[in-house]
Amino acid sequence: MRLRFTPRATRDLAEIADYIHELSPNAALRVRATIIESLQDLVLFPELGRHQTAEGVRKLVVRRYSYLVYYTLDWSADEIVILTVQHSARKRRYEDA
Repeated sequence: MRLRFTPRATRDLAEIADYIHELSPNAALRVRATIIESLQDLVLFPELGRHQTAEGVRKLVVRRYSYLVYYTLDWSADEIVILTVQHSARKRRYEDA
């Protein structure tokens, strides 16, 4: 499977990096790299994330930095569609099932 980012998810990653970059440019690179590495786990194990109440949505927790990646699986297109990325301290877009 391959990864596809929605415009929102792409914007989320940029905003996360920009915010952290103001505090520490090196930390911004590390956090972004960790999120991307976690997404590689999804390529190997697409059903790794926990089901959410919204139909078809799953959540992957990026452990080291407490980011949540919400995604869906499009089996017909052989894609993992990344919907949004957010810090766990923020109000959650989806809820656990």
